Amino acid sequence: MTPSPVGRPTRGTTGVNRLRRVDRWIARHPVLRRADDPFVIDLGFGASAATPLELHARVARVRPDATVLGLEIDPERVARARAQAEGIDGVSFALGGFEVPTPGGRRPAIIRAMNVLRQYDEADVADAWARMCARLAPGGILVEGTCDEIGRVVTWVEVGADAVPRSLTVSLRLAELDDPAILAERLPKALIHRNVPGERVHDYVAALQREWSRAAAVAPFGPVHRWRTAIEALAADGWPVRGRSRWRLGEVGVDWSAVAPA
Repeated sequence: MTPSPVGRPTRGTTGVNRLRRVDRWIARHPVLRRADDPFVIDLGFGASAATPLELHARVARVRPDATVLGLEIDPERVARARAQAEGIDGVSFALGGFEVPTPGGRRPAIIRAMNVLRQYDEADVADAWARMCARLAPGGILVEGTCDEIGRVVTWVEVGADAVPRSLTVSLRLAELDDPAILAERLPKALIHRNVPGERVHDYVAALQREWSRAAAVAPFGPVHRWRTAIEALAADGWPVRGRSRWRLGEVGVDWSAVAPA
């Protein structure tokens, strides 16, 4: 008998282009570019084939040999996605959850699990990470996080194959950004309940908010200039920020040690 998938059904509300920001980050990641087998999992893809198809289109621009497997624990969603993607090469769908079943035990270079753990308890996160990371190829990564309904506020954690988190990345639409603290509403499950005084992530959000406010003086030069000014100030203040080449996109990473639960 085939074991039941591990996990609970996602809400299935992921819409077209909702995950574009994290997709583009994945497409530029060295793990994808250097993988012997650029096999990517979209775990908990939702009620349609949209996000696995979009993910494949974006990673295939960098690795034309990339393949994407969408996993869901709802058989009806799997059947619907297969029908929607019929005739499209490089994308397939299967029943599965945190156990990450793959054909022939094939190990993915990257597992993306967006908007999956938000309905779980914080205490469930470590076990879910461990289960998924155990299925990764050596050197692979798990990308786990959450976003708003239209993909303009997105956060994610990069977790190594050893199930140890490495960084938190935030990606915001700058053109309409009033306050970067809006990211607090969409922090990954491991952090969202930690945004309180005394926790590192609270200090980070407050520092980002403070530097964005201070950078108001350069706002006439545009939101990108203001954002870069704020992030440069964070770096000068000792925050271990990452991804300088992507700051112009409203994105910034920070070492996990700077935001990890106390």
